[in-house]
Amino acid sequence: MDRHAILEELKKVLAPYIKNKELLQDVNENTNLITDLKINSANLVDIVIDAEAKYKIEIDVDSAEKMITIGNCIDVIQEKMAQ
Repeated sequence: MDRHAILEELKKVLAPYIKNKELLQDVNENTNLITDLKINSANLVDIVIDAEAKYKIEIDVDSAEKMITIGNCIDVIQEKMAQ
């Protein structure tokens, strides 16, 4: 799965946690989950769990802490999918 495909699927994972859905239209690899998408830190755990289910991977705490931007999320997902 390439980065663009992961990004498109990741938008679906993020959607339930974003109040202003218009923010998803401008998402790119530099988009910050907390400051740009206004996702609260409690929901980040839910997003990690949803991403694990979506991509059939396990994301450890160290990797989850790296998931700050969309690009970081894609990096972690690609890394875990390759294992």
